Amino acid sequence: MKDNKQNSRFEIITNGLITFANYRLEKNILTIKYVEAPIELRGTGAAGKLMEEIARKADAEKLKIIPICGYSTSWLRKHKNYHHLLETN
Repeated sequence: MKDNKQNSRFEIITNGLITFANYRLEKNILTIKYVEAPIELRGTGAAGKLMEEIARKADAEKLKIIPICGYSTSWLRKHKNYHHLLETN
């Protein structure tokens, strides 16, 4: 996973196509604004792989996550091992 800080987005490349998550980082809060996979990669797990990498990074860096988009919210709800990352305040 690449942290494209200039565009405030995390990216992974699969078969030459970019799946990305737009984010905002303030203090120790990582807000996931939007996750998008190219049409060709939808249903292949590319967005899930990106979310896994984001969750691992947040866990390692002691960040809390606020998921804004439906995909990131759904993904985090389904992965109970990352529930501790959800910002509850």
